[in-house]
Amino acid sequence: MAKDGPGGERTEKATGHKRAEERKKGHVMKSTDVVTAAFIVITFMVLRFTVRLILIESQTLLSEWLTKAGHGFNADGTIDGLQPFSIFIIELLETVIITAGITLTTTMLITVLATGIQTKFLFTTSQMKPKLSKFNPIKGMQKFFNPNAFFEQFKSLIKMTILVIIAFTEIRSRIPEFISLYDSDIRTALLVLGDTIFTIAMQIAVAFVVIAVIDFYWQRYRFEEDMKMTKQEVKEEYKNMEGDPQIKGKRKSIQQKMSLQRMMKAIPEADVIIRNPTHYAIAVKYDEKKTSAPIVVAKGKDRVALRIIDIARDAGVMLIENKPLARVLYEKVDIDREIPSELYQAVAEVLAFVFKLKKGEPAVYAPKAVVEM
Repeated sequence: MAKDGPGGERTEKATGHKRAEERKKGHVMKSTDVVTAAFIVITFMVLRFTVRLILIESQTLLSEWLTKAGHGFNADGTIDGLQPFSIFIIELLETVIITAGITLTTTMLITVLATGIQTKFLFTTSQMKPKLSKFNPIKGMQKFFNPNAFFEQFKSLIKMTILVIIAFTEIRSRIPEFISLYDSDIRTALLVLGDTIFTIAMQIAVAFVVIAVIDFYWQRYRFEEDMKMTKQEVKEEYKNMEGDPQIKGKRKSIQQKMSLQRMMKAIPEADVIIRNPTHYAIAVKYDEKKTSAPIVVAKGKDRVALRIIDIARDAGVMLIENKPLARVLYEKVDIDREIPSELYQAVAEVLAFVFKLKKGEPAVYAPKAVVEM
């Protein structure tokens, strides 16, 4: 179980940051029994399909050299000028590569894959570095008596018991068959022996797959428990990642100031300022070639509203007073966002009045649209 740490009991799930940091150190969830089970199953399955090739190649090599031993050597004891032993070694290596190469390559690949899939193909040298803590006898004894150590010992005992039971049961059941091989040739005896070994291996493989599944979930449970954090650790990590609250507050203040400056620069480009009359001020711009609806380019309340009005007057932007519309626009529409459809008519009346005045046409602003607060 997760032990208590700085700041209290470890009850919180590990954060993504901690998982990433632990991964860099090589601390990842991995079940060696999954690798073992995959190795056994795949190895013996491959052997099952390549055993005939192994027998044929071995028999060919043996027959060839028995023939050569009988009458294939030259008078000086060589074969084409080479010593028989040298040629035999070369041909033996070729046979081994042909017969064992498939099995060895497959088992190597399956071991790498079974490990890599669990660790997401992590490679790190941090676990290889010598640590004095590893030679601490007290910590060594603590590891020996922890729950995981007991589980590993129990699991080893189970494995050994399964191996003995399966082997003993299978061999005992085949004793009559073994006795009947007394008058059989070597090939038949080898085939029976191979079949016996394969049957025992596959029964062991099935048992190991079950053990591997149990071990996988146990190792994942242990890993998640060991990775748990205290509430204080989570707070400290968040603080370190996000920065000190005071610095964060200053950063937010600077961002707000820069946003306010950008907003003020957009006011002279607005078509109209809708106000209430000093509490709210909303700058609206409409360019039918760029947007499908009018956009709020600036808005403010109280002192910011007064500043918007001052900048608008200096820039010659028209000011229209409509208290309910100004308040609704302030509360419902963010900066650089189009006005909602329910406010189209009310804003359209304002813009129509403004555009007529800009063209020099007589106009009177008499709002008809009802604005709901």
